[in-house]
Amino acid sequence: MAGTAPPTRRWLLLEHPGPWRIDAIAGAGIAPEILSILLARAGADTGVFLVRRPGRVDRRAPRSWILAGLDTDTITGLWRHDNDLLDAAAALVGDSRGAALSQPVVLVCTHGVHDVCCALRGRPVAAALASRWPELVWECSHIGGDRFASNVVLLPDGFYYGNLDPESALTTVDAHLAGRVLPDRLRGMARFLPPVQAAVIAAYQHYGLLAPLDVSVGTTEHIGPHHGHGSETFVELVIEPQRLAVRAHVLSVRRSEAQLTCRAPRETPATEYQVIDFTLL
Repeated sequence: MAGTAPPTRRWLLLEHPGPWRIDAIAGAGIAPEILSILLARAGADTGVFLVRRPGRVDRRAPRSWILAGLDTDTITGLWRHDNDLLDAAAALVGDSRGAALSQPVVLVCTHGVHDVCCALRGRPVAAALASRWPELVWECSHIGGDRFASNVVLLPDGFYYGNLDPESALTTVDAHLAGRVLPDRLRGMARFLPPVQAAVIAAYQHYGLLAPLDVSVGTTEHIGPHHGHGSETFVELVIEPQRLAVRAHVLSVRRSEAQLTCRAPRETPATEYQVIDFTLL
């Protein structure tokens, strides 16, 4: 599971009560001319997702949009009509229309039409988390890694956790919100490429309870094809609290074919990132 967080810099979340189609954004019913502006301004570094509160929702109430980024403030606004989303489009290019949102955002993938595993495993997790943090938790459309359902994303940190049930989700999210990363169900961090994510996760495993930003990445050297079997990545890390410098050697290995999602029509291979050496500098 290590190294499977999709690399992303920002997330644009559009509240939409559903139903969600397989391609949630394209099927959301947003006017094509508005949607094209949003997607053009989002660019390659911004994921666009639909969200909704767990449980029953008032379809007549104004909906929220939220723009969260790794290195920017989180901004939120309301929309009732498609044209209102032009405020979100403006925020995407630095015109910060909307209000600052100081609290974190917790996303749980429940996109059952995309993969039934996400609904069956995600909805109980979303309900459990919402019972504890009702203002923070949203169900969301497909975020990748269906085979690790249920999946939870913590914003704006960009940490992805997987294979969660209600009990482990409460423990994991509670720790993260308190500034402690539990690595046993950690998929990765969106700010890094996959092999670097695996190296950082190894640091969390080796050096105990650390905060989300306690591990920083220095020099990275990659040898071989980007996603190829046998490619190697050397990552220098700094463990900030202990002021330690370490070097991780990560090997990319192509796993044997398997059914990767509940609705997959055929078996396919996946890449695993193995940390084969982890040494002090």
